[in-house]
Amino acid sequence: MAVQPYLFFDGKCEEALEFYKKALDAKVEMMMRFKENPEPPQPGDANCAGPMPTADMAEKIMHSAFKVGDVQILASDGMCSGKPTFQGISLALSVKTEAEADKRFSALAAGGEVQMPLAKTFFSPKFGMVADKFGVSWMVMVD
Repeated sequence: MAVQPYLFFDGKCEEALEFYKKALDAKVEMMMRFKENPEPPQPGDANCAGPMPTADMAEKIMHSAFKVGDVQILASDGMCSGKPTFQGISLALSVKTEAEADKRFSALAAGGEVQMPLAKTFFSPKFGMVADKFGVSWMVMVD
């Protein structure tokens, strides 16, 4: 059994993948666009949850997988319904050094919102919380 985060960027998935490649040295392992679906849903298909993808969604990301360190994260544009909302969840990013914490925190904060600046805590020499420009919440900490 395994649990993986699956993020829906509502039309901004490709932009998010590029952002994470730069901010976190993420490695995109696979990416499939809606137009590449080998079995596109058909009207009335009982296995199709939600509305049919529209023609303007052909270039959008149906499914992708990227790695940050040793962890694989799944992502999609979903149904491209507007601005993504990520509530009630944060991704915890553990790094080895304070310098790396500073670097990753600053990169994630670019265009985003610092929720708690990096500071010493009882459990880490540096810990901070930030929502990136897509609204994904991150907790950055030194092991």
